[in-house]
Amino acid sequence: MVAWKDVVSEEPAFAAKVRALFDAHKHKTIATLRSDGSPRISGIEAEFTDDELTFGSMTGSRKGADLARDPRFALHSPSVDPPEADPAGWVGEAKIAGRALLVGDLEDPGGQLFRADVDEVVLTSLNEAGDRLRIETWRPGGPVRRIERE
Repeated sequence: MVAWKDVVSEEPAFAAKVRALFDAHKHKTIATLRSDGSPRISGIEAEFTDDELTFGSMTGSRKGADLARDPRFALHSPSVDPPEADPAGWVGEAKIAGRALLVGDLEDPGGQLFRADVDEVVLTSLNEAGDRLRIETWRPGGPVRRIERE
């Protein structure tokens, strides 16, 4: 299992950029898998605490049931459009994929608390000229891979 602290340890600058994008706004988007295998997209709050990425699910929620049945998830940071006058000034967006590990119950408002076991972290931005998409990807045991696309 790879916790968020392992990403920070292996790629601190990359992890700091990703965390800043997630911390910029309260609401994120999570994808889980329904019982028939189709995707479900839900709003969620997630936070980095004690070097862990955690998120909750209210009692009776479908995303909680999804995660209990199949722990795979993809979490997307809040997203904003690139500034029209300065595309290179876009802060980008981040994604974290992995497995949700149930760590306990939430007392208020009630529900379940999950910790992320991280399989992949992706940071998408534009290059300095603002004319190419830059994709940086980290997976456990390897360095950050960077590619650019037109």
